[in-house]
Amino acid sequence: MARSATPAFPPARLISSTQELEAALAPFHNESFVTVDTEFMREQTYWPELCLVQIGATHDIVLIDALAEGIDLTPLKNLFADTAVLKVFHAARQDLEIFLHLFGALPTPLFDTQVAAMVAGFGDQVGYDSLVGSLTGHMIDKSHRFTDWSVRPLSPAQLTYAAGDVTWLRLVYERLVKKLEQEQRLDWVAAEMAELEDPATFRPDPEKQWERLRARTNNRRMLAVLRAIAALREREAQRVNVPRQRLVKDESLLEIAATTPSTPEALTRVRGVSRGLAEGRTGHALLQAIKQAQALPDSELPRSPRGKSKDTPRPSASLVALLKVLLTSCCEKHDVAPRLVASADDLDALALDPSQPHAVLAGWRRKVFGETAQALCEGKIALCVKSGRVVAIPQNMDVPSA
Repeated sequence: MARSATPAFPPARLISSTQELEAALAPFHNESFVTVDTEFMREQTYWPELCLVQIGATHDIVLIDALAEGIDLTPLKNLFADTAVLKVFHAARQDLEIFLHLFGALPTPLFDTQVAAMVAGFGDQVGYDSLVGSLTGHMIDKSHRFTDWSVRPLSPAQLTYAAGDVTWLRLVYERLVKKLEQEQRLDWVAAEMAELEDPATFRPDPEKQWERLRARTNNRRMLAVLRAIAALREREAQRVNVPRQRLVKDESLLEIAATTPSTPEALTRVRGVSRGLAEGRTGHALLQAIKQAQALPDSELPRSPRGKSKDTPRPSASLVALLKVLLTSCCEKHDVAPRLVASADDLDALALDPSQPHAVLAGWRRKVFGETAQALCEGKIALCVKSGRVVAIPQNMDVPSA
């Protein structure tokens, strides 16, 4: 795409007091949409440390110093709660997690240009700089991407970089919406926003953290211990606000689950567990969690999310492979990112039983892929190559028995 002329963006203002913030954001309530981005640090904490919030409107850009002494961000909370103003983000998940933790509520309504770009055919999880380049021809300055945003004062170059994140986002949003309107896909995007508007999306369930650890065992008793200590680590990491891996590493949790130490001394023999942790509050809590998990009745023991017993039904590998080919073909035809349409788990479930109410058989996914995929699973269509593309054709031939 040819590079477009740089628009005349308004100068950005750095806001460092509550009074300034209230006055600056008051006119933003009259906007149809505002663009939002954040700069934060997370290396040393469990919860992201908000450093800067960038808000872009038609004729104003404000950069809110979230670390300014005494600043009250309630005016920002009020803007986020104004349902008459759409909040536009790119790759919003981490930003939304921050605001949910800070304000106890998510900005509403909202629009994620990364999700919209996937619907509009720009690929899986397209980056902001790539999307800006595709839609405007402008090359984004990446020089301050990994800067330490907690250090004060912020330099003029940092402020210019931060302002650019919400200025170009306005153009990206407007051009994406125009494209989606022309293709009659805005309702597809609206359906995808439902997950981002649900607070549960950003509140990790401690009881499910063990599933992330990919334990290579089907020993249900060991998995029960792993579930208990992973949940304990998650709650402790939240309580003391340190990264979960800094509190206890994944590898240490797996070893604890395998060896089930019963004393602080035994706990210190686990690689990565210090004597201070083993003998302190966290260590005692870990030992108690192990003891409780070992006492669970067999009926309450978890099963491996990956391990399959010999009696567990498995989808046909060849059918799943065909569904993957069909997914790619359908997404090429409709110019939409495959990742947004169906996951590997979706394909497995569909291959096992296409008659069940799967996610791919509802809403816009049914039109793009689900209906054709169901027909393939039921033997009603076949795949062939025509003019260099995979296409589905009606199956009129008798299928030979296996």
